[in-house]
Amino acid sequence: MPVRTVDINCDMGEAYANWRLSDADDAKLMELISSANIAAGFHAGDPNLMDATVRLATQCGVGIGVHPGYRDLQGFGRRRIDGAAEEVVNDVIYQIGGLREFARRHGAHLQHVKPHGALYMEMAVNEGLSRSFIQVMRTVAPTAFVYCMDISATCRVATEAGQPVIREFYADREYDRSGSIVFTRHGARLDPQALAERAVRACQTGKVRTIDGDDIDIAFESICFHSDTPGSLEIARALRDALIGNGIRIAPASEIVPQTSVNE
Repeated sequence: MPVRTVDINCDMGEAYANWRLSDADDAKLMELISSANIAAGFHAGDPNLMDATVRLATQCGVGIGVHPGYRDLQGFGRRRIDGAAEEVVNDVIYQIGGLREFARRHGAHLQHVKPHGALYMEMAVNEGLSRSFIQVMRTVAPTAFVYCMDISATCRVATEAGQPVIREFYADREYDRSGSIVFTRHGARLDPQALAERAVRACQTGKVRTIDGDDIDIAFESICFHSDTPGSLEIARALRDALIGNGIRIAPASEIVPQTSVNE
């Protein structure tokens, strides 16, 4: 079925003190999205930035999510770190708790949890780690959405356990034949209009063209782009304009799939 209402999510607050990675201003990006994945200090972010980003999200009516990653500031959370599942999940709990308290401070609640970078990709194929993660989510944030790919172990395990799920389409990443995103580091700027047209096609047809030139099915409730992708502000504007221009409504995940209760 065509997607007529969709969430746009973006990774936000991905800086540390005076260090900045994105070439876009979070305040400008926040005006164009409906859900924010906010770094919680392990791959990027610090308490002051977490506070400022949550405040900005509440002012813009954007759904607040935590973006927990591996403890890897130097590698921006894009390096897989070996460790027991319990150790990795405890790091996730720590990050959830920190971001959730800033949300509480500003009168908001935690809409979702989206693992970052290498942790997201590891959970997607590691059923044991996904089960440990979802088991904890059922206790600490049972009504928070888990953002993940529709083909991932994370999605399957969460659905089986009754954890709310939001499936993602990646506007600024390529796909392979399995339906998984191809993890690359972009050196050159991407064409914002081409990405926007690709997202609209996915909404209208449920299809995406792979790097091999094949069309595959894709199911999603949210479209993701990354703030650290070069030209992310232009991508956000093109994406939003194209969706609205084709009659596709943009809304936070909690308006698309209502949460049963507010997370405390």
